[in-house]
Amino acid sequence: MELAWSDSTDIAITLAENYPEQDPHLVRFTDLRRMILGLAEFTDDPNHCGERVLEAVMLAWIDEY
Repeated sequence: MELAWSDSTDIAITLAENYPEQDPHLVRFTDLRRMILGLAEFTDDPNHCGERVLEAVMLAWIDEY
């Protein structure tokens, strides 16, 4: 499955699976962006990311956590 910035819930699930020991409350947006770009399933343009997108992913990840 390919992931894009618009797939905030799917990205959050993938992050939770890849980083099960990571508390998302402690992740900075700069680190979150790096983690997302490092996902094998992520194929979207790295430049199409803004703070609102990262916030949506973070909130979804917190829900998964």
